[in-house]
Amino acid sequence: MRNRFLRAASILGGAFLMLSTGAFAEEAAYQPALYSTFWSLVPPIVAIVLALITKEVYSSLFIGIVVGGLFYSGFQFETTMTHILQGGLVKVLADSYNVGILIFLVVLGGMVCLMNAAGGSRAFGQWASKRIKSRVGAQLATILLGVLIFVDDYFNCLTVGSVMRPVTDKHNVSRAKLAYIIDSTAAPVCIIAPISSWAAAVTGFVPGEDGFSVFINAIPYNFYALLTITMLVFLVVLGVDYGPMKKHEENAVNGDLFTTADRSFVNEEAQVNTKGSVYDLVIPVVLLIICCVTGMIYSGGFFSGSSFVESFSNSDASVGLALGSIFALIITIAFYSVRKVLSFTTCMNCIPEGFKAMVPAIIILTFAWTLKAMTDSLGAAPYVAGMMQSSAAGLMNMLPAIIFVVGCGLAFATGTSWGTFGILIPIVVAVFESDPEMMIIAISACMAGAVCGDHCSPISDTTIMASAGAQSNHVNHVYTQLPYALTVAGISFVSYIIVGYTRSLLLALPAGIVMVFAVLFFFKMKNKNN
Repeated sequence: MRNRFLRAASILGGAFLMLSTGAFAEEAAYQPALYSTFWSLVPPIVAIVLALITKEVYSSLFIGIVVGGLFYSGFQFETTMTHILQGGLVKVLADSYNVGILIFLVVLGGMVCLMNAAGGSRAFGQWASKRIKSRVGAQLATILLGVLIFVDDYFNCLTVGSVMRPVTDKHNVSRAKLAYIIDSTAAPVCIIAPISSWAAAVTGFVPGEDGFSVFINAIPYNFYALLTITMLVFLVVLGVDYGPMKKHEENAVNGDLFTTADRSFVNEEAQVNTKGSVYDLVIPVVLLIICCVTGMIYSGGFFSGSSFVESFSNSDASVGLALGSIFALIITIAFYSVRKVLSFTTCMNCIPEGFKAMVPAIIILTFAWTLKAMTDSLGAAPYVAGMMQSSAAGLMNMLPAIIFVVGCGLAFATGTSWGTFGILIPIVVAVFESDPEMMIIAISACMAGAVCGDHCSPISDTTIMASAGAQSNHVNHVYTQLPYALTVAGISFVSYIIVGYTRSLLLALPAGIVMVFAVLFFFKMKNKNN
């Protein structure tokens, strides 16, 4: 009887596996009617437009996801729901890279909570206030720290925010301005830093070439990144603001750091340890940097014999940041316990509190990843790649500027720079295989466009991280940053036209810097006259 039962179960199990395999194969082979058409870009456009209009990001992202599911299924209810769940939410949360980033977020939230509870943030704010005497000094110090932390944009956003927030608050710098500074020294700095997770990503997308050498040679032509940092310094030194940021800064000078009704972080440090010292913030931050760098080179094979540079090129940022932050958290808890600044029980209580602080960012990231999954399933990548290949032939001199615009649009719509690299860089390499100089310029334009679109997009993970680091309302950050980013984007476009025709870096980059200064000087005079 038992053998018969086992035989029957085996037959039924085999039949089930065959049916399941067939179902999965059918699902994998399924291609929606709107695949690789303009409609593949509509879901993220819907989400972005709604977020900017309603200033509410959760529902906007969710509606974009639903639109993507409807397009995928041909407006069938059951297929829409299963695709959103299985092909979207479950898929992105099962992705090991995404899970590593979420772990990093949670651990970093716990570390920030620990530093606040230990009084490190408060002590650093008091120490810095004796040395930083003005709003200009507070902003320049934030820019400097952002430039120094170039290893990874996620790490940059959250670390700079937690360290400098007490200082900028004391000098009445608006949270929107802090978020802009953080965002402008995250991806724009990482994309021109040879030792960073972004350099590692770019080198992997250059087929048939020495990816690292290409990245190094492309740095001087990355106009958007260089001009963004230039504009940031000019804005602060000249003391000029325009667009929605102007109102936020004016309100901040009068004591209102938020402008809008969102005050969720206003009492974040109501109860702190007055016995904490500057070391209780500096040492954990230094530990975090050392551990995260070590984690990244470990993931790249440094301890298996690879060189330091090669290890960074091959590193997995998700694994490295997750491992590094966990080790840093453990050492920080031991450090506070030995110093008797915090009890072990209090340290443990800080971990869920830090997790709670990161919940908004985690929800937005999860929805943004899911929206990208919807866009991918509709074939946005092959649609854009096809457009680029069909239009590349007769536009060689204009191609860097065109690539910059396409990279902006694609990264803005999908919220990902790295995905944009993966689509456009192989096309650029193929088009300019016989012209190495123009290949470098065009790859730079691709990277610059990707960072620009990522910088502007409400659904970009880096933009979300900058809001979390500054503890600013996310839509406020996007809305106030957009005029500045678009200004630099327009100037970068003109610079790529110049370099495309002249191939002269010494002409294009200085022209861009002069244009940035001219625009800001115009707004300064306009504000003065008003």
